[in-house]
Amino acid sequence: MGLLDILLGRTKPVAPDLDQLFGLPSAAVTLEAATGFVPTGSGAVCFATVEGAAFEQTHREVQALLDADAGRDGVPVRLSRDGYGYSWLVSERTPDRLPELVNDLHAVNSSMEVNGFGPQLLCSLAGFRNPAEDRALALVYLYKRGTFYPFAPLPGEEQRRDNALELRVKATLGNDLRLEEDLGRWFPVWGAPGL
Repeated sequence: MGLLDILLGRTKPVAPDLDQLFGLPSAAVTLEAATGFVPTGSGAVCFATVEGAAFEQTHREVQALLDADAGRDGVPVRLSRDGYGYSWLVSERTPDRLPELVNDLHAVNSSMEVNGFGPQLLCSLAGFRNPAEDRALALVYLYKRGTFYPFAPLPGEEQRRDNALELRVKATLGNDLRLEEDLGRWFPVWGAPGL
């Protein structure tokens, strides 16, 4: 970063650190103990919609890589589009296999990055549910920031979120994950698969 950058207030973007995803299993233990939220086994990687042969080849490579897991039942990764025009590669595991789900999310992100689709990657998420309250929560990893934030939609048709729960989860997981300090970057992920 040069003097001109400092004077003009420009900052160097944070490099993605996909290894931060591997903190999710230990964070899940802390989250369950403090709030009762447990993993759902669903996770997804969100990216700006990409068309063309290069993306199809990358999708096939990811599919083949995750199909090689002999312990998996069903389709390893499915492609989904939300109502906002974003694409999601969704992985489903049993709720007790969060480490394997994290491996899937890491593999999808890494494959897209290696194949030149890093600029299109937006976020990854792992779904959680509180069975006693029938509430959903996602821990969202911002690819371009290298940080996590909680997203807690309120039940019902309206698009409202539980900010108090999100802040409680932030306080709870401060020692487990690198959390996003700028609350303005805690974007809602309405309609995200796996949530």
